[in-house]
Amino acid sequence: MSTVQEIKAAIPKLTLEERAEVARCLHGWADDEWDEQMKRDLAAGKLGKLLTKVDADLAQGKISDPP
Repeated sequence: MSTVQEIKAAIPKLTLEERAEVARCLHGWADDEWDEQMKRDLAAGKLGKLLTKVDADLAQGKISDPP
């Protein structure tokens, strides 16, 4: 399999055990610099206003979880 489309088409054909193995593989990647920067910004409180706004918008029904 060489394309994302092929991989996505194959996933539903896997057993539950095989799907779990794929998930472990994908989620086992180390964080990259972007992920590390996000963690630093969150710990430093730089995202507080944004998260408060998102929570308020969710509570007011302005946005919803993606499908």
